[in-house]
Amino acid sequence: MKNLFISCAVLILSLSSCSNDDKEMKDKELVLVTSSNTSGKVTYVNLEEPSPMVQSFTIASLDAEGISYDPDTDNIIVASRTNNRLESYSDVKTAAASGALALTASVSSSNLDFTNARETAVAGDKIVVAQDQLASNGMVNKLFVYQKTTSGFTLLKSYTVDFKLWGIHMDGNDLYAVVDLTSDIAVFKNFMNNPSGNIAATKRVSIEGLVRTHGITYSAKEDLMVLTDVGSATSDSDGGLVYIKNFTSVFASTANMGTISTGNQIRIYGPNSQLGNPVDVAYDDKTKMTYVAERLNGGGKVLTFAKATMSADANPLSVRTEAGVTSIFIIRN
Repeated sequence: MKNLFISCAVLILSLSSCSNDDKEMKDKELVLVTSSNTSGKVTYVNLEEPSPMVQSFTIASLDAEGISYDPDTDNIIVASRTNNRLESYSDVKTAAASGALALTASVSSSNLDFTNARETAVAGDKIVVAQDQLASNGMVNKLFVYQKTTSGFTLLKSYTVDFKLWGIHMDGNDLYAVVDLTSDIAVFKNFMNNPSGNIAATKRVSIEGLVRTHGITYSAKEDLMVLTDVGSATSDSDGGLVYIKNFTSVFASTANMGTISTGNQIRIYGPNSQLGNPVDVAYDDKTKMTYVAERLNGGGKVLTFAKATMSADANPLSVRTEAGVTSIFIIRN
């Protein structure tokens, strides 16, 4: 009987463990969110669902950039170009489950800090906002560092840079930034350790064959840099994607103000790709898929590409029409 009891206990624990494991597997998420600069909407979809459904919500900003999603707090955060502030929208899953059509801003930052935001980069409880030069901000390009709190966003530091900003990405304590109107990217090493004020890039390099960078993301797990090329702003068919494998060594071996050659790139360009003005990009290092916010082709599309193994005019795996889509963000939880 003692042995039977132990066996039963082990069986019960085993079943309980299996149940918990099943629940953990079921609760895994791969959340993709997007924002628009024309529709006043954001979208949310859990790609791990058996039949993923895109949920669209109206927010308080007609024009929003730099979207991100925090699975721990179930909040979507955008850099509002309508209200010139960071805005956080809570209870996204509840809204999706109930079929709600709108999200209500729960907290926001001051609307006196920045105008013409182009992108955000997230590092833990810190959010960096890239301000692109415009008459409303005195033609000044700046980076603002905020800390997320339960009551809003606290501005910690701000930095003035000497080039036009667009996409940014945090990797640890280093910030990578697109040098808009060029084929260049720059890095600010130990970015958060700098005091507020003027800041110079640690290193800047050009990407051979790329016309105008906008979107940028980096996978530390794969040591892969992904960039978008919008080409001409008025063409809906000359955009592309650039992948740089072994990026750490490639970047380190390229001199400051030097060039990363096409020999170190995998390039997706051509009419089949439907890339015209790809303004933002996200990458999932588990599925090796790339998600693109294509702003101009067809008025706006969310494009998904399979793992890039060679340069080609690749067809997207999926195409979703989305008016004015400007930013895209993916997170696995």
